[in-house]
Amino acid sequence: MPLLTGAEPFRHEGGETAVLLCHGFTGSPQSLRPWAEHLAARGLTVSLPLLPGHGTRWQDLSVTGWQDWYAEVDRALRLLLDHRERVFVAGLSMGGALALRLAALHGDAVSGVMLVNPANKVHGVAAHALPVLRHLVPATKGIASDIARPSSRELGYDRVPLHAAHSLRNFFRLVDGELPRVTQPLLLMRSPQDHVVPPADSARILGRVSSADVTEVLLEQSYHVATLDHDAERIFQESTAFIGRLAPGAVGDPGLGKEGTTAGG
Repeated sequence: MPLLTGAEPFRHEGGETAVLLCHGFTGSPQSLRPWAEHLAARGLTVSLPLLPGHGTRWQDLSVTGWQDWYAEVDRALRLLLDHRERVFVAGLSMGGALALRLAALHGDAVSGVMLVNPANKVHGVAAHALPVLRHLVPATKGIASDIARPSSRELGYDRVPLHAAHSLRNFFRLVDGELPRVTQPLLLMRSPQDHVVPPADSARILGRVSSADVTEVLLEQSYHVATLDHDAERIFQESTAFIGRLAPGAVGDPGLGKEGTTAGG
């Protein structure tokens, strides 16, 4: 299937400090593209891959699972580690869980973790019915585009395939058990008014990681997809300050890097 316009992965060749961005479940790189471009404009190397099954139609997501999504970001991280001195990982929603697992498994090779409304659990009564329900109902209502800003829209599926949701549930359980292995500096930015991921997920993550350097930022004016919402600029500023503190000299003035590239899947 052809990619939806705007769902293309993004890559920018910048300096020796790199950032890997992971998008969310049923979403696409479009939700993180402004963040990626902000980081790229400040001379950082940026990788924003498209996760398997995303960016086309929801039926394609139905035949993928967490192993596919994680393998893609793991591959992207290893490529950055082969060519750059320092690599930070970041993610939105499920992308936050992917970033946390990368940090847990790659240890000191990851310099820091930046999360926006990270997800840690599939909530609700229906979550317990997923093992059976996924064989009876192919998909349910979508979760994309929870944004307060009227002029913004997330490019994501309008349906959630239940086979993929079941795999996501298993992935969250796996990552939850690995959280104590996360020791890197952590920047967690969350929206109190999030209609997709409850505050309990961020609280659980903060309570289980072993990071000694932790910063929590509240995004008061945004909903779940805060990277496209009223607090987007604050996310960009907080993340560049976080990177600059941990990697002095890595963040330059806007426009210092080379042009980024958008690649089709």
